[in-house]
Amino acid sequence: MTDLPGRENDPNENPFAMFGNPEQMAQAMRQFADMLSAPQGSGPVNWDMAKNIARHAVVAEGDPSVMEGERRQIVEALKLADLWLDEASALPSGVAGPQAWSRSEWIENTIPVWRQLCEPVAAKMVETMGGTLGGSGLPPEAQQMAGPLLGMLKQMGGMMVGQQIGAALGSLAREVVGTTDIGLPLSETAALLPGGIAAFSSGLEIPSDEVRLYLALREAAHHRLFQHVPWLRSHLMGAIEEYARGITIDTSALEEQIRSIDISNPEAIQEALSGGALLKPEETERQKAALARLETTLALVEGWVSSVVDAASAGKLPSAAALAETVRRRRASGGPAEVTFGALVGLELRPRRMREAAALWRALAERRGVDGRDAVWSHPDLMPTADDLDNPEGFISGGTDWDISKLDDSKPGDAKPGESGDEQ
Repeated sequence: MTDLPGRENDPNENPFAMFGNPEQMAQAMRQFADMLSAPQGSGPVNWDMAKNIARHAVVAEGDPSVMEGERRQIVEALKLADLWLDEASALPSGVAGPQAWSRSEWIENTIPVWRQLCEPVAAKMVETMGGTLGGSGLPPEAQQMAGPLLGMLKQMGGMMVGQQIGAALGSLAREVVGTTDIGLPLSETAALLPGGIAAFSSGLEIPSDEVRLYLALREAAHHRLFQHVPWLRSHLMGAIEEYARGITIDTSALEEQIRSIDISNPEAIQEALSGGALLKPEETERQKAALARLETTLALVEGWVSSVVDAASAGKLPSAAALAETVRRRRASGGPAEVTFGALVGLELRPRRMREAAALWRALAERRGVDGRDAVWSHPDLMPTADDLDNPEGFISGGTDWDISKLDDSKPGDAKPGESGDEQ
């Protein structure tokens, strides 16, 4: 008898139909194996799974190894950029052993910093998911008996977050040009990706060597700043951790989302595992305050890099102005780096203040010189605030009654007298 059309998808005729596409089933089984292989107590995120998913994503679209000629071009560009920056900044070089990476190498080499960035938020999410999936309303005796099951449920939460992070990293790896696209170096090593540079250059009528050198200037400038401003990285990480401490998740919405998942539908499970409503935290006032501090600091970092690169490339790189505008448009429109950073860390970063910050640093250099401008980075309490970006002249002229002698009594990151931590 001839099968009727569609009968192969009928569970009554084909008991395996519920498992969907064999490739999807194989991927789900690999992910489940990754979950089971994760050591207990290894943290809230299954990082082996995240890395595997990210690498599979870039390899699937083609990720050739870096050729020797490409490697040499990038290393030479980073070294030349570093020499040019010597004339534009009082900070010493931050480039040692520059490298050229494939997209897979970028994933491998940046995972340690992603782990530091993501785990404060991920831990809160996994804890909440574990409690929700396991029935946090159970009596203490029942919770104790269900201990092993709750442990497994937390592993499942770690798998969910690992899936989300892996997908996001795989997407970001196809767009980044180096280690500093998010404004925070993801590696101690300055490195550029030939594939990322080629993608950035696509559609630009600018010689490839100028594009490469301009991006090398930005990469080297970021590393110069973070290598020689010791408080900066911990200041940014502290804001992210503060944001994570303020996270609250709507558990009733989470429970509803979990109840609605059809376990016989691989696509529905995949959608749930990819994050979405399950992993979206609510933003509290505490988070908004931490986010404002983080945004201001990142704007100051990006503004400084922009102004220093402009000065270093002036008269040497004919296309510098056009490339600077391309970078600004990419950042201002919320490019892939901002979107992915928001998905991974839970922070929606607005780069809208980068232009104001760059103008402040340029004016400061004109008024106090390069040494005076860069000396501001010597202590967090000397840094411009969000209000200073609104009124830069007051900061540049030093028109403040704040007593610098109080530096000795303050802790790094403390607010100046009269400054609120909640400012926008």
